[in-house]
Amino acid sequence: MKSSTHHAEPFGAAPHSVVHDGSPATGRYCGNPPLIDWSGLQGAFQRNALWRRFHHKRWHYLGIATEHCFIGIAIVDLGWTNTAFVYLFDRDQKKLLVDYAQDGLPGLTACVTDRPVQGAASWFKHTGARLRYRQLKGSRYKLMVKVHQGLEIDAVVDLKDAAPLLTAIGPIGDGGCAHATVKSSALAIHGSAHAGGKTFQLDGGVASFDYSNGLLARDTQWRWASAHSPTVGFNLQHGYFGNHENVLWLDGKLIALGNAHFDFDPQQPMKPWHIRTDDGLLDLSFQPEGARQQRKNLIIAASYYIQPIGTFSGKVKASPRGAMHKVEHLVGVTEDHQSRW
Repeated sequence: MKSSTHHAEPFGAAPHSVVHDGSPATGRYCGNPPLIDWSGLQGAFQRNALWRRFHHKRWHYLGIATEHCFIGIAIVDLGWTNTAFVYLFDRDQKKLLVDYAQDGLPGLTACVTDRPVQGAASWFKHTGARLRYRQLKGSRYKLMVKVHQGLEIDAVVDLKDAAPLLTAIGPIGDGGCAHATVKSSALAIHGSAHAGGKTFQLDGGVASFDYSNGLLARDTQWRWASAHSPTVGFNLQHGYFGNHENVLWLDGKLIALGNAHFDFDPQQPMKPWHIRTDDGLLDLSFQPEGARQQRKNLIIAASYYIQPIGTFSGKVKASPRGAMHKVEHLVGVTEDHQSRW
């Protein structure tokens, strides 16, 4: 399912393959490839099967924002292991009602397929936990979550009237690494979530997804921001992937953004953030309401992660001389992430 009747330059249609003439098919595109397959890489990008197994990372992230809650879900396949998390943040009480995270066993407890949209199917299962996101038919996708901490989600996400999907493809530094990601802006969602003795209706909220698949360096860092509504949304990253995935969705159009700058105090991430792009098209403040964070040290691997949940306010525009659009209290997340994997 190619995503879009809306099309904004400079985005061409997403290529059928993420590899072109033995190298990553570098660029930002509208829509999505049917499959992400790196087996055609050659020359400077050619590596043996063992290297690829330990460097191939796939993840499927889903964010759900409503007036009363924010839900974050991720299923991650690291090649040599896998992991998942799901949390529900109560925006009225300003606290996490559920924060579940679990590592799994390679090949047994998780799967993230190489199909980002058509035929998408990602799942994680462990003692007392089931997470699944899969295509039902056409534009509809089923999300089901049940974890022993008392969180249940039963919802359907619909891409039918969605703004264009973003596909970004490119090399990562030196050493044969390459990456591809497919991201959405606001998607319709219907269903409910139950946590902490409360029921949260998801109808009227928005979902967005981040599907990523690449051959990544052992040490990978990024800062990220994402927030979406039916009229405005954005995805920003500063780190390992440069500005490849920096985009604005404005009134159904996909607009390329420049380098992103994240001004915040890493030691006090619950203080306000200032986020802007160097092309002048986006300038936002972010006010955290709460956060989900995790620190792991597995000797052979380690990670630090914090994802504040809150609201963005400020201004965006489609071009340097374009009209300014105000952004007010748009619900979303930022992230500061460091991994040795």
